[in-house]
Amino acid sequence: MKVLVTVKRVVDYNVNIRVLNDHSGVDLNNVKMSVNPFDEIAIEEAVRLKEAGKAEEVVVVSVGASNCQEQIRTARALGADRGILVETDVDVQPLAIAKVLKAVIDQEQPQLIITGKQAIDGDNSQTGQMLAALCGYAQATFASEVDLGDGVATVTREIDGGLETISVKLPAIVTTDLRLNEPRYASLPNIMKAKKKPIDVTTPDALGVNVTPTVTTLKVEPPAARAAGIKVESVEQLVDKLKNEAKVIS
Repeated sequence: MKVLVTVKRVVDYNVNIRVLNDHSGVDLNNVKMSVNPFDEIAIEEAVRLKEAGKAEEVVVVSVGASNCQEQIRTARALGADRGILVETDVDVQPLAIAKVLKAVIDQEQPQLIITGKQAIDGDNSQTGQMLAALCGYAQATFASEVDLGDGVATVTREIDGGLETISVKLPAIVTTDLRLNEPRYASLPNIMKAKKKPIDVTTPDALGVNVTPTVTTLKVEPPAARAAGIKVESVEQLVDKLKNEAKVIS
């Protein structure tokens, strides 16, 4: 069984995000970039399936600029067998990414595709579902447990009311939630080896996919500064402020 895993390059989750002075986007100058945390979980799950003998090959794919090779090499250091970069300088949006991934899937023919449920930069949570629709595959989103059987994946997924367990026929698309696993750290020897491993590079044009954006960002602003809290002397004063200043009670 071949497992395809998506990897996105995002600003590290520990970085304090800054907006550019012209409000055209987020400042990425000298900012640490990492693998999207939900994609790290996807990589870990695929590697665990391989270690358990349920998968034979783990292929990671990223869509973006040439510097995305850094995140692909991180995935290789974590245990992925091959890496594919679909190189483009366009700010690719979810539907275009799904179309590119569909073209890669047509070439690679994986039996299982694992993606993060969302990227922490755009927070769209759309690509996995769009990809399933384009491929005509079953989907299991927000997975907290995955078990592979004979041509079937049994997935426990997180829903508003608790947990739901479903079975989907392979090939299928699974999107990962936080509680699926805890990603491992790459060892230094594996990191050094990954730097020398080849990465297959292609382009959207070579795959026959148009990635021209259909949505334009007009303005980016930081969230409003939060006002400092105050201390009150009595319950009556608290109620008065909640009623007349915060206006959260009547």
